Amino acid sequence: MLTDSRGFETHRAHLVGVGYRITGSVADAEDAVQEAWLRLAALDDEARAQIRDERAWLTTVVGRLCLDRLRSAAARRERYVGPWLPEPLVTTGDADEPLAAVVRDEGVRMAAMVVLERLTPAQRVAFVLHEALALPYAQIADVLGCPAATARQHAARARRIVAAADPPPRAPDAEQKALLARFVDALDRADGAALVELLHPDVAWVNDTDGRAAGARRPVVGVDNVARLLLGLRAKYGATLLSGSWVTTVNGELGMRTAAGAGLPEGVGSIAVRDGRIAAFYFVVNPDKLARLLPG
Repeated sequence: MLTDSRGFETHRAHLVGVGYRITGSVADAEDAVQEAWLRLAALDDEARAQIRDERAWLTTVVGRLCLDRLRSAAARRERYVGPWLPEPLVTTGDADEPLAAVVRDEGVRMAAMVVLERLTPAQRVAFVLHEALALPYAQIADVLGCPAATARQHAARARRIVAAADPPPRAPDAEQKALLARFVDALDRADGAALVELLHPDVAWVNDTDGRAAGARRPVVGVDNVARLLLGLRAKYGATLLSGSWVTTVNGELGMRTAAGAGLPEGVGSIAVRDGRIAAFYFVVNPDKLARLLPG
């Protein structure tokens, strides 16, 4: 048993990853992990002795707590202005930083996280706990408060939804870096033909603003529409559009950060790549979701 705080730290990255994939919020994930630790620490010796697998026990507790948070957030999501994106995970590449282990998981890339938003809370929990973590249905049923057969059905439905969405896999770093460099160059030159060449035919631009910053309040879909949007932004802001931007790592993939200024809001953007082209832009400018980011 690893019931001291040092032992608990061996599980922290795993648990934060579970909580983040369920809620899309680092704050909610960390709160759930802290609460799970407090519950473990409060157990008497007899109760602790009955725990055969501490990691599984903590995962179950975090899953249940995050399910409660996800359900309570449903009404707030309905009032949200425009698309809702998960809180971006910005890291520096330092192996010792708190989120380094979390962003190595393929399941936390932004394209995969966005698909999870299509699931019901029960489906999302069942999918994350079973597909990603291989927890048995009996244990997932305990989290959901339902029979094991029902938990199996939730997971099966979630699998079908995720498979139908077919989010792009994580592209190699070198491919992402080359695409971003070409994109920045084309946008800086306002070269519409070069932009169109870089964009996937089904490309989508998704802004998360909650109405608190400038940005499209509906997804912009299609290569012509996205290229027109980008060129419009370039015409409106001129050279300042990219002058305050720099490449960073967002949810384990290359992305960009923009500094506030000259009418531009602070933001964090990432891309998804399919067939060698940019298939999606995810750009978060809601200040609430940027408050926890590391300084540039």
